[in-house]
Amino acid sequence: MKKIIGLLLIVLFTFSFANAKRVNVKGKQILIYTKNGEGYVHENIASSVKALQEICEKEGIKTDVSDNPSVFTPENLKKYDAIYFSNSNNEGFDTEAQKKAFQDFCRSGKGFAALHSANATEREWPWYWNLVGGKFIRHAPYQEFDVVVIDADHPSTAPLPKRWTIEDECYYSFQLNPDIHVLLAADMTTIEDKGKAEYPGDTFYKSFPLCWCHNFEGGRQWYSALGHNPEFYKDETFRAHLKGGILWILGID
Repeated sequence: MKKIIGLLLIVLFTFSFANAKRVNVKGKQILIYTKNGEGYVHENIASSVKALQEICEKEGIKTDVSDNPSVFTPENLKKYDAIYFSNSNNEGFDTEAQKKAFQDFCRSGKGFAALHSANATEREWPWYWNLVGGKFIRHAPYQEFDVVVIDADHPSTAPLPKRWTIEDECYYSFQLNPDIHVLLAADMTTIEDKGKAEYPGDTFYKSFPLCWCHNFEGGRQWYSALGHNPEFYKDETFRAHLKGGILWILGID
């Protein structure tokens, strides 16, 4: 009986492993979008795009880069498997038709990722906040602080140390979607910020979410608040974090 059970377990494991391997990212295509509307424009855009392109190239993933919202048409978006908003900010679209094309894409079962200031894009569009998982409200001063891994089983956190000391802006979001699955959080006891008692205060006790994922209206979504400093995009640990996010929105668990 034990032998039979053992054989069944081996068969089930082999079947599961074979199914997992069927998700092949080679040849898939991502649109990296960087539009900034009126307001602050980050100096990290070129560095973030370079890092994302190099990560994708190593994985055999094709990339296009644009800051022109005219790319958001149903016909053009058909060729992409995911869209990645890399340090976009403020107004992301010029027309309602562009917004609808983007919305339909995200609802079609494909992937979407947002990085750093991308949760400050489309600040007047509640659906977008819901998609990203939260809306930027402010950040603490740039400083060294600790980030703690909440879920170490996700591709974007598995390569990280359990406690990771970084230099960055600790982003605070509100309008948080209760559906998000938190992956990384800032240890608020390591952050100097005169306003943190007011917000986030004890919203999440002594931590605050910085990276999360969820399945939203049929598609996969991933967001990381990290990445203010252009030099950080050369860091191999950070690149492993970004790589995991890309693989996850493309279907790798």
